[in-house]
Amino acid sequence: MKIVLEHLTKKFPSRGKKNPGDVTAVSDFTCEIPDGELVGLLGPSGCGKSTTLNMICGLEAPTGGKIFFGEEDVTKLSPELRGVGMVFQNYALYPHLNVRQNIQFPLENLRGKDRLTKEEMEQRVSETAHLVQIEDLMDRKPGELSGGQQQRVAIARALVKFPRVLLLDEPLSNLDARLRLQTREEIRKIQKKTGITTVFVTHDQDEAMSICDRIAVMQNGVLMQQGHPQEVYDNPSSLFVAKFLGTPPINVFQGSVRNQMLYIGEQPVLPVSGAADQEVWAAIRPEGFLLQPDGPLACHLERVEVMGRDVSVISSHSACTSQTLRSIISAETRVDTASPTVRFALKPGKVFLFEKETEKRIPFGKENS
Repeated sequence: MKIVLEHLTKKFPSRGKKNPGDVTAVSDFTCEIPDGELVGLLGPSGCGKSTTLNMICGLEAPTGGKIFFGEEDVTKLSPELRGVGMVFQNYALYPHLNVRQNIQFPLENLRGKDRLTKEEMEQRVSETAHLVQIEDLMDRKPGELSGGQQQRVAIARALVKFPRVLLLDEPLSNLDARLRLQTREEIRKIQKKTGITTVFVTHDQDEAMSICDRIAVMQNGVLMQQGHPQEVYDNPSSLFVAKFLGTPPINVFQGSVRNQMLYIGEQPVLPVSGAADQEVWAAIRPEGFLLQPDGPLACHLERVEVMGRDVSVISSHSACTSQTLRSIISAETRVDTASPTVRFALKPGKVFLFEKETEKRIPFGKENS
């Protein structure tokens, strides 16, 4: 089921006396979610991603814009008629019901032509439990389950109705790190098996990058960029997107372009053909540094962290916007820890320039042709 959001806007009345105007949670959001794909709504807390999900579900009515499921306009359709399955952050399981009863509950509320017999309900519950691998937990109460098991029950309850669309609102935020990794892989497997169009809300860019077919990055209710995760990572359209995606985060420097050469401080560090002379933000991915004794970028060496196959070089530079910058190099490369200075060359494909005021991307080199 393809989902199309056209100029979606949501405003809430302000409750503050000092700011009596409306608060815009989502502003002119236009996005197409292809049939059968898993798409992540990604952004920091308060950016409007959960509000967008609630409008798709029907829990919130948009102030403006339209929502289409396929060719059907569902903007004013009530939630129970939209055919969506919703998984909440806090699982929202009924504590007095066992797993079987929790999964079956949505089926008991079906009416008319959708109503199922007892045998049909039992069969569908059994098939869904098998899909999410919880067959041996059916007689337990939610309080007897781990966080990961409760999450799978919540997903089963959403899937048992055979929804047209599956909506996941930060479903992994209550799990520990190891369980998050395991559960997100299970969500991806389930989505692939069912082929259900899925919208996944998260503030964790690692989750979105690892399991989503596409991501939509939001800031202050505005869609900043959308596309395949690797494409957005490799070609951020703004400084915000560049900073939000990537672990460790991107290193940002105050720089300038003079005669098609990028300067960081007074050091000429990289040719940037086609870029006009101006003050810029220069953002360099951690993997964009090459350790070289005569490299053009000189930094003050702080320490070296060995991480198995990689080495993190922690250094500082007066033009860097953070106290330290992190460079990731191969573990085979030896760093002279006795020297107070470390020098780098830069990989052009891992360096991005942004306008100082608007923070929009400045193309250079091959991007500019």
